[in-house]
Amino acid sequence: MAAPAQTLRVTEDLASLRLDVFITKAFPKVPSRTYIQRLIDQGQVKVNGKILKAGYKVEVDDEVVVFMDLLDIGDAVAAENIPLNIFYEDQWLLIVNKPVGMLVHPVHGHHGGTLVNALMHHCKTLSDVNLPDDDLDEVNLDPALIRPGIVHRLDRETSGLLVVAKDNNVHVKLAKAFEQRQVKKKYLALVKGRIEFDEGKVDKALGRHPHKRDKKAVVDDDKGKSAITVYRVVRRFGDKATLVSLFPQSGRTHQLRVHMAYLKHPILGDDKYGEVQSFSRLALHAQSLGFYHPELRTFMEFSTPVPDEFLAYGN
Repeated sequence: MAAPAQTLRVTEDLASLRLDVFITKAFPKVPSRTYIQRLIDQGQVKVNGKILKAGYKVEVDDEVVVFMDLLDIGDAVAAENIPLNIFYEDQWLLIVNKPVGMLVHPVHGHHGGTLVNALMHHCKTLSDVNLPDDDLDEVNLDPALIRPGIVHRLDRETSGLLVVAKDNNVHVKLAKAFEQRQVKKKYLALVKGRIEFDEGKVDKALGRHPHKRDKKAVVDDDKGKSAITVYRVVRRFGDKATLVSLFPQSGRTHQLRVHMAYLKHPILGDDKYGEVQSFSRLALHAQSLGFYHPELRTFMEFSTPVPDEFLAYGN
């Protein structure tokens, strides 16, 4: 559903401002000027019926129409006193252990109870860079999506460690480290069946599912984005299931879930690529995270225990 139109008229005291600055002043609740620039780039802003650049200098009596849901914005930035499991925190960043079932950020139709809402209450400042996401357009997220502090994401039903940036400089450096594959990530998953080999690698490109827009699929290299996952068996539960460590060498949406399903060993409890009734939750956990601190310039690594429900499987 298209966002509602917000119509503005340029007055004399605001004439000659850049278009993005003018809109930011008109809507003080927007998360950042970068957010407005993104709307402009997406063609969600029109001046006198035309799509112009962010640097356009507005003139008296210009009619500026912004396609933006103010309700979404107001709710998305609301601070909520939600307990956080914080592993580490300093003046630049924090490491948080996200519980299963929690959305990382607000989306259209779900404005509260997210990690971002909790962070807004806990932190005095958060980054507002809101860098473009690898698969943002492909997963059909609402354009009013905002993600203060969020450098990378986990699916709602995936638990585990996330790094959150408190300022833009640290955010950009961390995002570059993720992009250049300088961040060590290890996941734990319970998958269906007995994996024969103790370790292996899946090197298969991912793209849109041919029939279901909210899903990904293994595709030919020239039709998708490269994706590599290394796996290592931790424990076998007979022929019923296998506990594996997963090491993504790339960061595609649903990568681990699709790759394990491709191997005919879907992650237990997966409602998109496996059998949701096979486990009490999506059996995927971001267990450890390692990176060079952008300001302290020392390597830091954090790890969580194996979830009890994973170890209890089969008992």
